[in-house]
Amino acid sequence: MQRETVELGAYPDLVVIYLGMRVNMWHGLKTLLGFGPRIARAARDMPGGLLAHDSIIYSLFPAHIGMRQYWRDFDSLERWSRSEPHRIWWKNFLRDTGGTGFWHEAYFMRGGMEAVYIDIPAAFGFRKFAPIVPARGTMFSSRQRARQPGAETSSAPWQEAELYQAGPPEPPGPAAGPGH
Repeated sequence: MQRETVELGAYPDLVVIYLGMRVNMWHGLKTLLGFGPRIARAARDMPGGLLAHDSIIYSLFPAHIGMRQYWRDFDSLERWSRSEPHRIWWKNFLRDTGGTGFWHEAYFMRGGMEAVYIDIPAAFGFRKFAPIVPARGTMFSSRQRARQPGAETSSAPWQEAELYQAGPPEPPGPAAGPGH
């Protein structure tokens, strides 16, 4: 038996992020398959700060695939997510999910976690036990949700009103309980 561990002392600001895309409608398969090559190319290019990338199959039916990424620090992850082409992909996806849902959960070496779930119908991850709130206001940006340094002065790459051109939809009523 060879039992090993890792020394993470050189990565004090490490961020591990799990991401997933789930097909909610049949035409979502086209969306899912269209993102695959783009995501693979982005990971292969190893943007600054990305240490490792793993692909994951969560389920075959419904189709639900994702990835786990290790980033040197949150600033690197945020810088990449706000750069082209990711910024455009994300903005377009938020306007039309193409029959899919998307989520991510991020875990920070120095403490803290954050998540967002877009059109994910089933209780998944933190939603299985934590109160569900709209991703609006101070919960709109990843940095603010994670309470990372600079959250007080940071803003999302675009304003909520810009995302919801016709005005924000009505916020959902109170959750029926964790995961609902």
